[in-house]
Amino acid sequence: MIEASVPLMEITSALITHNQLRLYMLRLDLNHTYISGNKWYKLFYNLQEARNQNKSVLLTFGGAYSNHIAATAAAGKEQGFKTIGIIRGEEQFNNATLLFAQQNGMQLHFVSRALYQQKEELYKYVTSQFTNENFYLIPEGGSNPLGILGCKEITKQINIDFDYVCCACGTGATLSGI
Repeated sequence: MIEASVPLMEITSALITHNQLRLYMLRLDLNHTYISGNKWYKLFYNLQEARNQNKSVLLTFGGAYSNHIAATAAAGKEQGFKTIGIIRGEEQFNNATLLFAQQNGMQLHFVSRALYQQKEELYKYVTSQFTNENFYLIPEGGSNPLGILGCKEITKQINIDFDYVCCACGTGATLSGI
């Protein structure tokens, strides 16, 4: 079980009150300074599995502004893993997200958008490029069964009855877990 405690905040407004509704927001952005939001949950079991497999490197994928890239870099640094980020698109060093990842020790490797879209070819390319690395592969956005398992824990943070959940969606792992 993931140990996390984040506030559940009630949102009030005249529109909500007028329609006799109650709206709450689970503040996952407050669970960690750098590995915040759903990333904390998506990475939790993946990091455990990497450790169980005696892997020393976390290798993952994302775009130039990917929160997942930044969170994986921070998690790797915090947990003693080397990190490699396969970045979609042209090399950009003036980007705050990528600079943060580099400052947390992540090695960035840029690939063309065309190669990035061809997932099977991308995985073959990555495997051939990093044959000397003892890496644990985390898919883009942390979207795998372990990421989904971690996201199942999110609703355990909600200690009230609820009828609906609204969730932003990228890869779909968070919503699948919830």
